[in-house]
Amino acid sequence: MLYRKVESYIEKYLQSGSNKVLFKKYLIVGGLPDAVNTFVEQRNVMAIRKIQEDIHALYALDASKYEKEHARLKIQRIYNLIPSNLENRKKRIIAKSIEKKKGKRMTDYEDEFDYLISAGVALEVRAISVPSYPLMENCGKNLLKLYLNDVGLLTGLFFKNNIQAILQDVRSINLGSVYETVVAQELRAHGFNLYYYDNKNNGEVDYLIDDADQLTVLPLEIKSGKDYAIHSALNKLLKIKEYSIHQGFVLSNEQKVYQENGITYLPIYDIMFFEPGTKVVGEL
Repeated sequence: MLYRKVESYIEKYLQSGSNKVLFKKYLIVGGLPDAVNTFVEQRNVMAIRKIQEDIHALYALDASKYEKEHARLKIQRIYNLIPSNLENRKKRIIAKSIEKKKGKRMTDYEDEFDYLISAGVALEVRAISVPSYPLMENCGKNLLKLYLNDVGLLTGLFFKNNIQAILQDVRSINLGSVYETVVAQELRAHGFNLYYYDNKNNGEVDYLIDDADQLTVLPLEIKSGKDYAIHSALNKLLKIKEYSIHQGFVLSNEQKVYQENGITYLPIYDIMFFEPGTKVVGEL
């Protein structure tokens, strides 16, 4: 089952509110072993941030191991651009911003992207304009987004030791890129290949994942604000009959779980329950 929800577990945490609190703490600490151990042992934000800062710097310096000297600076540049790109409206990598040279294309940096992705320090989300199952057969666009491999690294870069923006839902702070990062991290950890819907006429949907059980595609929209019910691109996508997409998901700060017009609304932390299909459909 692609989306597996344990009813008693969800009910327990919705009643106590602790699930949301734990999720926010995870946004701050992340999942890197040294940061988690420091949190458990010390509960010291400054110590956690220092570990995350050192790891982020180590990842950037790791490009020095790359055998092609002329590519090292490009790899470091791409890696260092990831957080700022996530604050842009489109969030995707722009070729001309890497070396500040006109005429550069994404294909000019394929080796550098492959290095960061294969090293595990960046997560790729590739653009698709025709969202038909299986998604890998329809990934023809050269557009992609890159996310850091750990959400704690991102919140450390963005907010340093000031964790109030995350813990108290400060209205002036947009956590959209933080939420998208933790979703990318969770889906990839569960074995999903990551794509997003990009169509000039219909707009953009944050994530597309394969549903092997139903031989279809599931679109996911990630919302950090109170306008979680506004998602015109997702609505348009669900109305395109040729794609046979009958269900979509919106994950947000809203605690209530409900369905409306083919869309299931879930708390953002329910992303942990998305798993690839495991049942056998048919007989040999």
